[in-house]
Amino acid sequence: MPRVRLLLCFAASRDSSTLTHRQGTRLLELVNLSRRFGETLAVTEVSVTVGDGEMIGIIGRSGAGKSTLLRLINRLIEPTEGRILCDGIDVTGLRGRPLRAWRARTAMIFQQFNLVNRLDVLTNVMCGRLYHMPAHRVLLKWFTPAERALAIRALDRLGLAEVAMNRADALSGGQQQRVAIARALVQQPGILLADEPIASLDPLNARLVMDALADINRRDGITVLTNLHTLDAARTYCRRIIGMAAGRIVFDGAPEALTETVLRDIYGSAGQEALDERIAATSLPAAALAAWAS
Repeated sequence: MPRVRLLLCFAASRDSSTLTHRQGTRLLELVNLSRRFGETLAVTEVSVTVGDGEMIGIIGRSGAGKSTLLRLINRLIEPTEGRILCDGIDVTGLRGRPLRAWRARTAMIFQQFNLVNRLDVLTNVMCGRLYHMPAHRVLLKWFTPAERALAIRALDRLGLAEVAMNRADALSGGQQQRVAIARALVQQPGILLADEPIASLDPLNARLVMDALADINRRDGITVLTNLHTLDAARTYCRRIIGMAAGRIVFDGAPEALTETVLRDIYGSAGQEALDERIAATSLPAAALAAWAS
């Protein structure tokens, strides 16, 4: 595809530094954070500190409050009580442009991708720049050459440059999730929030997505918080794991500390089932991966 090759050449001619823009050490602190929906407490008095550059897996049963917690951090929903602090700034008090800037710094990746199916892949990725664009350019869908270069570099990094001009709905689920990661990358975030990013993917694509998130964390120093439904993925990719049950944090530590007793605290009566990590496993043996790919 000549247009894609032209875009790649242009991207290579631009500044080839990292896709993200680091703005110094970030320290995210949640202080007694709670969220109530009617009579239901989805998140209850959560207090946790996240250091700059960490990759944290959040595990727990469905309804434990994992997704609500990420949406509170991004301010997609408002806390009922408590505060969110970052670099000493009270995020819960942000409004208007400062709030939009915060959402740009805390990019979200969703289980269902949230792409615009009728748009091509490149445009979907460039939509990650909307937080940074003035209103008139948003209305005109006017992206600069630099923004196009940034988007094609992100796609190239994720192995998707050759499908840049394809419609988003023509891609497989695994490809669409990597497009969503590329879109998050061009926001140039300091924190990446991934809500069950591999829940709807087959094992091979799940591994590709988790490898991409781990690479972003390692190479770019971006803090990654990801909800995961499989223990093996959390153990394989995350150096710190947070376990939630009934809206509360019941475990916060290293993967090695996830004993059977701890897992039963997290998963309750379903704990025994949760211990069978062969179900929906993402850490496939090399031989199995090779057979799958063939």
